[in-house]
Amino acid sequence: MVDDQLTKETIEINKTKIYCEYAINDRPPLFLIHGFLASTYTFNRVIPLLAEDFSIVAFDLPGFGRSEKSTSFNYSFEGYSQLVNDLMDYFQMDKVFIAGHSMGGQVALYTAKNFPDRVNKLVLLNSSGYLMKPAQKYVTASYLPFFPSFLMRYFKRIGAEKTLQNVLYDHSLINQEMIDVYEKPFLKKDFYRSLVRIIRQREGDLSTEQLNLINHPTLLLWGKNDKITPLRTGKRLAEDLANATLKTYNQTGHLITDERPNEIVDEMKHFLLE
Repeated sequence: MVDDQLTKETIEINKTKIYCEYAINDRPPLFLIHGFLASTYTFNRVIPLLAEDFSIVAFDLPGFGRSEKSTSFNYSFEGYSQLVNDLMDYFQMDKVFIAGHSMGGQVALYTAKNFPDRVNKLVLLNSSGYLMKPAQKYVTASYLPFFPSFLMRYFKRIGAEKTLQNVLYDHSLINQEMIDVYEKPFLKKDFYRSLVRIIRQREGDLSTEQLNLINHPTLLLWGKNDKITPLRTGKRLAEDLANATLKTYNQTGHLITDERPNEIVDEMKHFLLE
């Protein structure tokens, strides 16, 4: 698949503009959900490979990438999972596979919990898990007038290149294009206004008890050198999900889609199509 076969456009779902990249055909549908501070660019290296066997729908979650930084969208996991359900309706898909990276894994799990009949199988790529809701002191601070400016200074100080060094085991993969893509949100004020709403509205990750009730076949793919969502999170998820398998990769960090694109696509195809 070449890039010009991928439709890239902004659609409107419940009065919120959502940036999507998709290739719809007669193959099984697969949704791709990125993580925190990321976008569809997370899947840049795997979409062409996956599109050989699947209808692909990737999208920027509201608040991130090129989707709207809405002041009315519900930025909770419940809100994000409802959006996934609404996107299935928009693309006229009854049931889909879902692959989620980092925070996107948690969105995938919430979707499986809330709309079990619409989810076929799950793939969790270095997924977040067991995080509590933001502490009340941060929620309270988010109402201070200068808080968005504080967030902007904080993220600008960290910078995209340093962030990428933290999420990649192989620093040789970092190039200027990648730096520019990840740095772009840090430069826009509307991103920080949506980040404030995320802090206020974000509930915690699913509990062990809730995870135990998810019966969908689930494949967990994990970089052993992940500093963001360490391997112990993957092992715990594999234990708490009723029907899960964990596969790990040496010398691989958090951005597994960049470091192991061919390997994980092979695993995903075998698991999803068997």
